[in-house]
Amino acid sequence: MPARKLGKKIFDLTQLKKVFRFAAPYKKKLYASIFLSVVLAVISPLRPFLIQYTVNNFIIDRDTYWLILITVIQIGMLLFETGLRFYFTYITAWLGQSVIKDLRVAVYKKVLGLNLSQFDKTPIGTLTTRTVNDVESINDIFSDGLIPIIADVLSIISILCFMFYVDWRLALISLAPFPILIIATYFFKESVNRSFIAVRNAVAHLNAFVQEHITGMAVVQAFAVEDKEFEKFKKINKEHRNANIRAILAYSVFFPVVEIVLAFSTGLLVWWGANNSFNAGIIISFIMYLNLLFRPLRVIADKFNVLQMGMVASERVFKVLENEDFIPAADKEISYQNKLGGKVEFEKVWFGYNEEQYVLKDISFTIQPGETLAIVGHTGSGKTSIISLLNRLYHIQKGVIKIDDTDINQYKLDYLRSNIAVVLQDVFLFSGTIYDNVTLRNDKIKKEEVIEAAKLIGVHNFIMRLPGNYDYNVMERGATLSLGQRQLLSFIRALLYDPSILILDEATSSIDTESEILIQQAIDKLIYGRTSIVIAHRLSTIRKANKILVLDKGEIKEIGTHNELLAKQGFYYQLHKMQFEKKEELV
Repeated sequence: MPARKLGKKIFDLTQLKKVFRFAAPYKKKLYASIFLSVVLAVISPLRPFLIQYTVNNFIIDRDTYWLILITVIQIGMLLFETGLRFYFTYITAWLGQSVIKDLRVAVYKKVLGLNLSQFDKTPIGTLTTRTVNDVESINDIFSDGLIPIIADVLSIISILCFMFYVDWRLALISLAPFPILIIATYFFKESVNRSFIAVRNAVAHLNAFVQEHITGMAVVQAFAVEDKEFEKFKKINKEHRNANIRAILAYSVFFPVVEIVLAFSTGLLVWWGANNSFNAGIIISFIMYLNLLFRPLRVIADKFNVLQMGMVASERVFKVLENEDFIPAADKEISYQNKLGGKVEFEKVWFGYNEEQYVLKDISFTIQPGETLAIVGHTGSGKTSIISLLNRLYHIQKGVIKIDDTDINQYKLDYLRSNIAVVLQDVFLFSGTIYDNVTLRNDKIKKEEVIEAAKLIGVHNFIMRLPGNYDYNVMERGATLSLGQRQLLSFIRALLYDPSILILDEATSSIDTESEILIQQAIDKLIYGRTSIVIAHRLSTIRKANKILVLDKGEIKEIGTHNELLAKQGFYYQLHKMQFEKKEELV
């Protein structure tokens, strides 16, 4: 985040309204916290007032009965105020936590529904920060920001009213050093504000560096650059330390200044009172008023900074919530008991990840139910883009994509995707058991079904040899399994969801020969009776396809069977010849 002044954001009413809309379900707690802040503001100055009355009327006259009674009342008021202050602190914190719980759910739900292009443009760490850190900062608006500031301001006003009511001359004398405190508070606020920004930036930099280098530790160690990377880490860590020290320095200067101003005010008060024959009760009460007055003044500048950070965080969070680049709801209601037939049609489809450059140009083809279409072409030809469009991960700019003669935009999104299974080259496995990964924690899928699918794919024996069998923890991203093993687990996942349309994206790429044979056997079982789209670099794996679509630079160059395309001796023939000539050279 750039180092910019954030003071303009404090009273951004539009932003505050957005945040407080999430407090609507908890309005009773909100109103209660505001009511308590008013009550506490009135109660606090009453004790010095009672002490003044006690000193002037009961201590001097040695009236033991009233002295004991007033003391009991004072203790009762102190306990009552303590209880109210405890409940006020609790209720504001409870309110903040409830709001951020709902906000975090709303943000994560929004992230789940965003168009995939948003994830291409936005770093994952940024969205994580929005969902976790920035939402947490909004809690400060309630627990340490706006409501506590309102309470402190009301308390200051109430104390000042009592002071001027008791004696306006002593009030003016006591407040004479206040301009010094106001100036110090302003500089403190600005200094801490800049320091907070620097700390947040340093934390973000530090987190990014550590995450990236732990993820890429194999490369760091393989090239023996541990010392260089360690020096970089120490430099970033030093920047983080310095940013925190600057913030600490501001606090170290400000709080002694507050104490000096308080001492100066107290000294003026005593001097003026002694020289103008004020009674002891008034002097004592004013000393108490000053201490009560300085208590909120010590922290109010800090709370303003907390509020500023909360407002900036809310601005970031609501940018995510107000993002309109999401998959719109469909019009057509289709029963979940009916499965798609599997007919796929692309009609003059144009698509680009940005408006200036199309990656697919005028694409048209048809796949009949149960057929297998293979897509081949050089890297960047648009193969993966085609399959990304089929399950509506992106919006097309022109043309129509149909399944069973119906525009895919008319299907409910979850219904559409439940009928399409995608097996990617880079299989993503979550940290957890094999069973959780292949079922994606779907309670409707029984363990017997998982075992049956594993046997059909041919990996049941391999799983049973693992410690814990189906409860074996694959760790983050499936780190404890080979690439081929992860691929086979993804086939089980696809089979369990029993899709009408199956998409295999480079499923045998970068696999050893033994694993390729197993995977090819699994593919044959998986595509049987289903409409399938297969993307493959190895042309030997797609000879059985009903049709082969040849892409180049986003355009269809040829379409036909393996033998038909070889006979044409065109683009596919050249790809085939090039691949097998390379293979012979390697041999």
